[in-house]
Amino acid sequence: QVQLVETGGGAVQAGDSLRLSCAASGRTFRVYAFTWFRQAPDKEREFVAAVSWSGGNTYYADSVKGRFTISRDNAKNMVYLQMNSLKPEDTAIYYCAAPKMAYYSGNYSNAGDYSYWGQGTQVTVSS
Repeated sequence: QVQLVETGGGAVQAGDSLRLSCAASGRTFRVYAFTWFRQAPDKEREFVAAVSWSGGNTYYADSVKGRFTISRDNAKNMVYLQMNSLKPEDTAIYYCAAPKMAYYSGNYSNAGDYSYWGQGTQVTVSS
């Protein structure tokens, strides 16, 4: 079992930065990939960024590539999403997720592969 708790959301202006954090429970943190999804009002949940279980690979949605950076700290059981140059279209609830399977290396953007979800943290970017 993996429990996830996101923090770090808030209301900012366009161009500002935020860092989201995801605290994960469990001794097996290091064998899980972690992914950030987001969901804006009246829109479907969408993939944002993922970090592989080894930490050696990261993946990003085209809409955030070059602005967001995902990272993990196995010693602290933490996953981070550094968000720079925020835009109003980044406004959404951001969720941290872990896949059902350890050592996952599938389609990170497939929400159906994820069994563990945090409660979400709201990010609001005003113009």
